[in-house]
Amino acid sequence: MLLRNLSYVLLVVLLVACATNPVTGRKQLMLVSEKQSISASREAYVKMLAPLEEDGKVDSDPELTERINLITSKLIAQALIYRPETENWDWRVKIIDDPETINAFCMAGGKMAIYTGMVQKLDATDDELAQVMGHEIAHALSAHTAERMSIALATSLAVTGFALTRDQPEVVLAGASLAAALAIQLPNSRASESEADVIGIELAARAGYNPNAAVTLWKKMASATGNEGSFDFLSSHPAPSKRMETLRKLIPKMMPYYEAKGERPVYPLKTD
Repeated sequence: MLLRNLSYVLLVVLLVACATNPVTGRKQLMLVSEKQSISASREAYVKMLAPLEEDGKVDSDPELTERINLITSKLIAQALIYRPETENWDWRVKIIDDPETINAFCMAGGKMAIYTGMVQKLDATDDELAQVMGHEIAHALSAHTAERMSIALATSLAVTGFALTRDQPEVVLAGASLAAALAIQLPNSRASESEADVIGIELAARAGYNPNAAVTLWKKMASATGNEGSFDFLSSHPAPSKRMETLRKLIPKMMPYYEAKGERPVYPLKTD
């Protein structure tokens, strides 16, 4: 009986805890608000980087740091056009010295990191790195961290309990920062990955980076993993060959943004 009652309450929560993607308008499961996910991500980001900074493995290459900061600053400037309120986010990016790891992420609230393996193993160009970071920024703009935390909650991951009110479900998390850290490792849904692909390639093009790099990037990652057909980008970025074809079809639409004349704005990214 208790299990049945809990299942009923959870069903009610799932039905009422829907939100609209702030960029695309897609309906999302939101047991965790974006504000909550930003707070949890802030704490998780600090905890994640602290031991790496102690070992001197964060921003250890000044030239690469400057390169990534410039690319990211241009992308953020375009991100603000999508969601002007994100100007209040504490945007920042860190380069993690790990030449064996091909990965990057952007948590809720604009907390980013990219591993040196992404640059070194792929011999990535600026255009390709812009595709990587644009894709990750798109996840943050679309509240995907909050969505993944919510999915984790709905499957009993990191949950201690919840209470339901008539207007808004309130969720109690066990270790919210842990849930935020786990959220960046959980597989993205096809819907969220498609959203990040479309938004990311456009952010990069508007920032002055060649959209053709979206395809060459994934080709390089396929080659680096030894699987030219279907592969997982650390299990959280599924990228079958169909994805590259979809990106290729987007290129003609993106070219006018890339070819537009004029200077591209640069966001004053914090580097402390």
